[in-house]
Amino acid sequence: MARILSTIKKMLLGILLLAAAACADDNEEDLMPQQSPQQCDTNTVTFSGSVAPILATNCYACHAVNIAEGGVVLSSYSGVKAKVDQGRLIGAITHAPGFVPMPQGAAKLSACDIEKIKKWVNDGALNN
Repeated sequence: MARILSTIKKMLLGILLLAAAACADDNEEDLMPQQSPQQCDTNTVTFSGSVAPILATNCYACHAVNIAEGGVVLSSYSGVKAKVDQGRLIGAITHAPGFVPMPQGAAKLSACDIEKIKKWVNDGALNN
């Protein structure tokens, strides 16, 4: 019986050594390949097609016309343009020092969403 246990132990040890050797050359990237980040298309940013949907998803719960927390309305072009003209929109969404970070109590907008809004503002914040 002792001999059988000894043989089983040797076999298990051999299996473990083979398994360890098989993984010796693996690295984290091979084991868990990273997906390339999606490209952020800022070539055709418009208010109606890009900015308004971002604001609808992230801001309207507090800043729609019927709610208007803090007097801020972001569900209309004129309301958004007013915050752009005051220099408050970009500061708030980028969590810049001196601005109330928005969306308040939630995660920061994605880097791509912020880039789209910045692009729209830098292109003149047109009602397009």
